[in-house]
Amino acid sequence: MLSPKKSLNILKKTNALLEGHFVLSSGLHSAKYIQCAKLLSFPHLSNKICKSFANKIKKNFKKIDLILAPAMGGIIIGYEVGRILKKETIFCERVSGKFKLRRGFTINKGSKVLIIEDVITTGKSSMECVKLIKKNRAKLVGFASLIDRSTKKSLKIKKKIISHLKIEVPTFKQNELPDYLKKVPITTPGSRFIK
Repeated sequence: MLSPKKSLNILKKTNALLEGHFVLSSGLHSAKYIQCAKLLSFPHLSNKICKSFANKIKKNFKKIDLILAPAMGGIIIGYEVGRILKKETIFCERVSGKFKLRRGFTINKGSKVLIIEDVITTGKSSMECVKLIKKNRAKLVGFASLIDRSTKKSLKIKKKIISHLKIEVPTFKQNELPDYLKKVPITTPGSRFIK
């Protein structure tokens, strides 16, 4: 297993851990942002993290038929974990603001589905994936996230999340911003707002 310290060093080395003032896809504000796409642009480094993550998933979930990842952030992580664990991996994408299965992807009735994300803050995207699993009468086995930056206050998921790395990063509502953050120009990363 890759240690949290080594994993954080890889995130910093690849510029995947950013500092500033960010509006997250959840609508919350933060002084830090984790851009997993930057990590994944260095496959030789992200491979180490994905292998460690896949091993943790394997220990915690004994039976998985399918991996479902929300687009955009979860696609590569889902693919890498699926490749390592030899599991079929699909993704859902937004159509008119709602997650749908496209490209011929299906979830078979009764199949055991694991949702994999790159980063979980509130779990909103994962909970939208749960709707697809229920609609197809499949079974949710759990949630896995490369990086879990959620707090009990912000998290919509009530089940345990398996993550490679838990990073404590405070988030704030627009009307509760601390003074130091109000002074920093806003950046809106992520893909939820892409039309």
